[in-house]
Amino acid sequence: MSMTLASITTKTPPLLASYAFPPSLIDDDHDDDHDDDHDDDHDGGDKEEDAQHLLFCNVHPQKPISITLSGPHIFLLSATLLLSLRFLGPHPTECILLLTPLLVLLRNDYENFLNLGPGGTPSSVYGYLQITWWRLWALRDPFTAPSPSSSSSSSSSSSSSSTTISSSSSSSSTGGILRQLSPQQPDLPYRSGPRPIVAGIAPQRQLDQHGSRHSYQTLRRAMVKLATTKPLLFGTERSCVEKHGLALFAKHALRTNCQGEIVHVHESDHSMHMCLHPEDIEVVLGKGWGQRHPLARRGWLLRMPVSQNFVMIYAPRNQHELQIVYRIIEAAIWYTSEERVSLS
Repeated sequence: MSMTLASITTKTPPLLASYAFPPSLIDDDHDDDHDDDHDDDHDGGDKEEDAQHLLFCNVHPQKPISITLSGPHIFLLSATLLLSLRFLGPHPTECILLLTPLLVLLRNDYENFLNLGPGGTPSSVYGYLQITWWRLWALRDPFTAPSPSSSSSSSSSSSSSSTTISSSSSSSSTGGILRQLSPQQPDLPYRSGPRPIVAGIAPQRQLDQHGSRHSYQTLRRAMVKLATTKPLLFGTERSCVEKHGLALFAKHALRTNCQGEIVHVHESDHSMHMCLHPEDIEVVLGKGWGQRHPLARRGWLLRMPVSQNFVMIYAPRNQHELQIVYRIIEAAIWYTSEERVSLS
């Protein structure tokens, strides 16, 4: 018998005056620049990094429920049932029989929640209860893009909570930029192979196809480089949404986000989250590069913690996919601040 509940397969900010660069980020970047010189000369370096990046992955596989009873266990279980019927009666015994698999199921589900690693909710019983509640409102189809009209109508005034993401009423005033507009800007290609297995809500993580450590470090350097070359427009810091991982911020965001956060990247699985225009979301989902966040939906009875435009982009597995991810992040920058930049 196998079952996994934790898996769900298959969104005017204050001006940021300054951004600090933690020493760990700076040290890693200098080390990676030195490593890149060797990787360009030796193809074997990528294979070594692909093998080593598994050591940094904090996402563990989701555990299905599997119960194996040996002969002594079967005898002990039968004796326990007989004694329960004899001394407790039929009704308490029925309750025990019903509660036992439920407790096993909850324990397995809680362990799967912890196996996803740190994220936007604490890795505790309280965090698990939060996710259990939000799971009731999760999307059933994360591969259908929201309509521009519904995305615009879902926007409202900013929440007092710093972790809430919402779209402004002008979210549909400009179109997306990922469709082919000219021969110099080709259409977004299809992602090769099947989609990765994705689980969880907060955190939401890939369980496979984590990509290479080299691509992850290159992406981080591109984000930091953009912030250092355009310090009046962008900055990098720890994610406001995730509370973990590096994030790129817009200092003058036109569309409300968590302190102007544009994108954050997860160190555990190398995937990322960002807000995109509905037209760009349609392109990304149709070409297989990502999926919507489970809570990226319109809330009828309560305010959802993310907007309908909040999407997960899969981890780049090679240099070609990294260039595509750059284009998607550039679209997120355009959607948040209407700034046209190049990360590549």
